[in-house]
Amino acid sequence: MKPYLAVFLVLVALLVGVSGWAAVARGWVLPMNRERVRRVRLFGWGQLVVALALCWQTVFGLVVEDIGTRQWGTLTGSVLLLAGVLVTAVSQRGERGGGNRPGSDTA
Repeated sequence: MKPYLAVFLVLVALLVGVSGWAAVARGWVLPMNRERVRRVRLFGWGQLVVALALCWQTVFGLVVEDIGTRQWGTLTGSVLLLAGVLVTAVSQRGERGGGNRPGSDTA
């Protein structure tokens, strides 16, 4: 992994992590996400997991020389990244079936 890519990924992870910390600790979400997020704390935990996964993959891509360890580390980072994205998606507002929406047949 090239050093410039590692620096970029760590900076992105830092920004995502700070945003996640703000959501968990203060209940604050970036203005562009405020309309979609239903559960702020869960959204923040998802962002923290994504930040951890980015750092995890950067470390295993840059520091570790053993190919077997690098593969397992990268796979673990990918699973963490997927878990963080799923937690973040669950915390956001989505279309649900039923309810009292206009044009709905249910009461």
